[in-house]
Amino acid sequence: MSRIAPRIHTDPAQIAHLEALLPQLGGEWQVQLTLHDGRRLLGTVAVRPTLQQYRNEAGDEGSNGQLRLDDYDNPVQQHHVWLDEIASVSRLPPKAPSKV
Repeated sequence: MSRIAPRIHTDPAQIAHLEALLPQLGGEWQVQLTLHDGRRLLGTVAVRPTLQQYRNEAGDEGSNGQLRLDDYDNPVQQHHVWLDEIASVSRLPPKAPSKV
């Protein structure tokens, strides 16, 4: 992943908000994300994300994180979401195995 983020955060309250998302995004958990722009994504968390240090285009340093979400209906499709784009997280019940 790139060390450049579209947005970085240095405010302690915003960083605490991002940190509060992490326990809701366990590895292999199936979740529904509601993003601040109103989009909803359903999928499986590939790996629990972490908060990391990034730089913005101006070279300033701050915190953000990136989540890889494997699409719920088409797992080969991946969504890469910045943590600060997430408005809410809902855990989904386990998906029933498909019958072949």
